[in-house]
Amino acid sequence: MGLASDALYFALHPNQLLLILQWRLRHGPVHQRIVERESVTAKACFEFLHKTSRSFSRVVKELHPELLMPVCVFYLILRGLDTIEDDTSIPLKEKEPLLREFKDRLEQDGWTFIGNRPEEKDRQLLVQFDIVIAEFRNMKPVYQAIIKDITNQMGNGMADFARKADSGDAGVNTVAEFDLYCWYVAGVVGEGLTHLFVEAGLGEANLIKHSQLYKSMGLALQKNNIIRDVREDHDDGRRFWPREIWSKHVDNFEDLFKPENLECALNCSSEMVLNALGHAEDCLSYLVNLREQSVFNFCAIPQSMAMATLELCFRNPDIFAKNVKITKGDAFQLMVESSQDLRKVGEVFCRYVHRIQQKNDPADPNFLKITVRFRSLLKLWHSILANVPGPRLTTRGWSSDWSSSMDRFGLRQDKH
Repeated sequence: MGLASDALYFALHPNQLLLILQWRLRHGPVHQRIVERESVTAKACFEFLHKTSRSFSRVVKELHPELLMPVCVFYLILRGLDTIEDDTSIPLKEKEPLLREFKDRLEQDGWTFIGNRPEEKDRQLLVQFDIVIAEFRNMKPVYQAIIKDITNQMGNGMADFARKADSGDAGVNTVAEFDLYCWYVAGVVGEGLTHLFVEAGLGEANLIKHSQLYKSMGLALQKNNIIRDVREDHDDGRRFWPREIWSKHVDNFEDLFKPENLECALNCSSEMVLNALGHAEDCLSYLVNLREQSVFNFCAIPQSMAMATLELCFRNPDIFAKNVKITKGDAFQLMVESSQDLRKVGEVFCRYVHRIQQKNDPADPNFLKITVRFRSLLKLWHSILANVPGPRLTTRGWSSDWSSSMDRFGLRQDKH
């Protein structure tokens, strides 16, 4: 929005402006970047981070100093990889080796890439990728190894799907294939971040053993994006909703966007939301095991926004006509709530899943399954509330009361 449209919007929605002001006035960053101590390349990396994702940049910049630069560089590396994968103008014979060998470019001082089409959003990041490589090479070897491993996994996964699309099979067919795609483009990010958190001493060591939890953290966010962006992806000739789901409701994927098929389309979208909600319980369990406030905020805020977006998309015909998103005011409210503690984040999850249940249509074939999912999430949350005292998360970690209760969920590191 421009200044004029912003002013008009907030004049008509003063409560949204109040929520933003509340965040500005009440929020104190857990950690502050010390810009004057940063190298020229580090400053440039943060400038790229801000350009590629303002919302993500906000939470990254408040991370614990130990993880500030590693997470920033990790994100930019994967964004560079994604920029190559997204560019349909790059032929497979060039794209496939770029994706598979991207990890090796991280060791190549001065490497850049100018082969993206001019209109590609993050083209400039790759044009100046030598800046990112310089900061990557400056970080601890253990962090380099983690990031390089995830880059390798993601690059090969993207290359596999690019080859599949080039052979004429551009869509996702089964739910298992849907999960695999989401794993390659987002789940592996959860794996890498978890290893970084644990290596930095800011997450429970046992998190690494519970791959289902960090997998769900990534898949929940990616599935949310895929549901929300269905119209935009369709217009770009891309289809990520699995045939196994949409074929129950329409004969052809294009039929979802025809007004005469609206009820079928809404039932299909509710099944997609149901699939995404299957990760919510794992996400809460993951958040239990984060030791430090800035890391907790970094993980909790996107998950809360994803839950709000799922509720917005649920049985909403607008998703088949345009890209929908939560309001700025709602986003800031979620940031306020989700930067407190697990108890508050759990309340956010339950609030939005309750709204989903309120919109649940008895005529929808997935009505009962959605109801079961709703009750299951509430049951988990009530179990958390019943078994642990109110959590107090600090810059050092959870309070001793809360920490000693974490073993109830089978995830706390054994001291022996």
